[in-house]
Amino acid sequence: MVKKDISLLVLVLIIGCVTAFINPRFISPINLSNTANLIGLYGLYSIGAGFVIITGGIDLSVGSLFALLGVVFISLLTTYEMNWIVAVLLMVLAGMAIGAIHAFLILKMRMQPFIVTLCGLLLYRGVARWYTGDGTAGFEFGQSFPTLEWLTTGRTYGVPHSFVVFIAVAVIMGVVLHWSVYGRYLCAVGKNEEAARYSGIPTSKVIAAAYIIASALAGLSAVYFVMYTRSVSPASHGNFYELYGIAAAVLGGCSLRGGEGSVFGIVLGAILLQILQNLVNLLGIPSSLNFAVMGTVILVGVLADQQFARYQEWARAKKRDAILAQNISAKS
Repeated sequence: MVKKDISLLVLVLIIGCVTAFINPRFISPINLSNTANLIGLYGLYSIGAGFVIITGGIDLSVGSLFALLGVVFISLLTTYEMNWIVAVLLMVLAGMAIGAIHAFLILKMRMQPFIVTLCGLLLYRGVARWYTGDGTAGFEFGQSFPTLEWLTTGRTYGVPHSFVVFIAVAVIMGVVLHWSVYGRYLCAVGKNEEAARYSGIPTSKVIAAAYIIASALAGLSAVYFVMYTRSVSPASHGNFYELYGIAAAVLGGCSLRGGEGSVFGIVLGAILLQILQNLVNLLGIPSSLNFAVMGTVILVGVLADQQFARYQEWARAKKRDAILAQNISAKS
């Protein structure tokens, strides 16, 4: 656990305690359970967003991807009566395919990640609206999928399964990022892509894998959001959800310059974001200010990241000067 993670953990605990002190309903079982559910839903794809940010890139298309995959998933279950296991696998594979296309455009066609995913944001939303005729897609009356619903919206002893899946995915991705060769390559590429390439690291494959992982998690998240909302309005479903993922990753210590980040930090970032939103609701602040709170949080997170980087650079320079002064005094 790095210093950033410890600081963020302390911040989460402090804000949680302050929120509970201001409004005791914050620690009521039902509120904690609902908050954990939202942490699971939003945190799942935030991990993928963090992987992309560590490469120095960004993915703005996640929200629109939820709309597109959401309407397709409902269509597969209702119109084509496809087995739900096959449908879920198709959503994950579709996400991976879209991630591969993003990677191809960024790495082979030399396009900026911002432009590629911004175009994806517009394209996927437009296709989703065209596919449904701009109508709302939903399940038929009385249609249910007991096992799928238990896995996605069910709870065991009050713990939502979305949160359990989020933690399980976080553990797996934590091992990938912190205890695998790929994770070391990912950080090296994000820190200095050219140096990593000269070191023999297959930078293109590493970056492509990050986009594919992110989109695969987005595909899985799309299923969870569909089962949570039970219907998808393609014009609004998933709007600005990409910002939640980016905010959680940045708050969790993922540097927008690339090369830094931890899965534990992203988990804490997702928790902090939902606690803040819960705080807004419990304090009776208008929900219209939610985005203002989120924007402020991202701004503060980026500012803190920049100041921390400057402090590290200052500390390294001071250490170099001290060593140089010692060497000069030893020679004299």
